[in-house]
Amino acid sequence: MALVELGRFPPPEAHMLVGRLEAEGIMAFAFDAGTSVLEGSLGFFIPTRVMVDDEDYEAACAVRDSI
Repeated sequence: MALVELGRFPPPEAHMLVGRLEAEGIMAFAFDAGTSVLEGSLGFFIPTRVMVDDEDYEAACAVRDSI
């Protein structure tokens, strides 16, 4: 299993996409969730990376593009 990046999104959108992918039977992970530029800062979030298995990449792109 090799993970590839599906995209980078604001944290709430990333978690919604992960939920949608998992509902379609595609295992997905949100990396960097809760990370900010300044420790403890709530205003400067680093985009959350949504990662999927490379074998599921094309199907995950179709789900991502449908929402």
